[in-house]
Amino acid sequence: MNSVKLAFYARLALILHALVLVLILMHFGKTIIIPLFFALLISFALLPVSRQLENWGLHRGFASAVSVLLFVLVISGFVYLLSHQVVSFTHHLPELQIKFTAMLQEISSWVFNTYHVDYQQQIAYLKRSAGSLEDTAFTSLGATFISVGEVLILTIFFLIFTFFMLYHRRLFKRFILALFPHDQLHKVEDVISSAKSMINRYIIGLLTEMAILIVLLVSTFAILGIKYALLISVIAAVLNVIPYLGIYTAMAISMVITLADGTPTHALTVAIVFIVAHFLDANILLPRIVGGNVKLNPLITIIAVLTGKLIWGIPGMFLFIPLTAIIRIISEKVEGLQPWAILMGEDKEK
Repeated sequence: MNSVKLAFYARLALILHALVLVLILMHFGKTIIIPLFFALLISFALLPVSRQLENWGLHRGFASAVSVLLFVLVISGFVYLLSHQVVSFTHHLPELQIKFTAMLQEISSWVFNTYHVDYQQQIAYLKRSAGSLEDTAFTSLGATFISVGEVLILTIFFLIFTFFMLYHRRLFKRFILALFPHDQLHKVEDVISSAKSMINRYIIGLLTEMAILIVLLVSTFAILGIKYALLISVIAAVLNVIPYLGIYTAMAISMVITLADGTPTHALTVAIVFIVAHFLDANILLPRIVGGNVKLNPLITIIAVLTGKLIWGIPGMFLFIPLTAIIRIISEKVEGLQPWAILMGEDKEK
């Protein structure tokens, strides 16, 4: 049977319709898709560990379970070390409240001297705002408890999904190969191999970048005498996985944490350290350790981050980067989609 070649505008319309439909399905199915995609990424990272355990004679199911257990132990140990700083920070929350109260009083005096708005009017406005914020707080508190419960449930499913992806990896590969005709299998094998290699390099590079950033920030803050150095550095490294946006969010949070047991000068010092660290990370660490793995240009990266936030929320800001890189790899191999691979790829000058 001869295939019908559609005009460019018809192919473009079909691609855009399919893209919109996929994004809608991803949004409404995020409760299942997000832990599945997280499990896919972690299973690729744990695959060498599972294979090594199998080479030592362990059954594939037992090797997969041990790999997931090792992952849980590493994360749990890291959280345990970090919890000491979190507990110490909570002890200084009353001091932070006093400092914010003093800052509000200074702002109130500045408003009176500049705009001649007396204190009674400011207090009345703050009471009205506090009333609406109180109602919002109760709603947010209930939503927070629900969100924590959802996170715990999704974490359990994420670990289960990771185990089964490691255990049934050959089954999944045979399923994917069975979807395509025999003469296309070499392309499919190439796409699977390229995607797996890209995800492994991306995760390893990301973890390496995070470790270097934590060591750099902890050392700098320790020399400068900033408290909660480990807590601040971990927040920075975790949020830094969100390109272009995460580091500034981490800077704002870290400045508030520093004010709990420090001065505004210390908070300003933290901001300066973050700016310098971001410059070093963006121009030295990221291009050499992570940048060459996903091979996406900055514009597509920003669009992927914002689209991920729109579709999946905060997790999407991280997950949509490797997902977009996988789409780029597939586009390179599929006839008719190569222009989209060019659009998403790096701008290489001849």
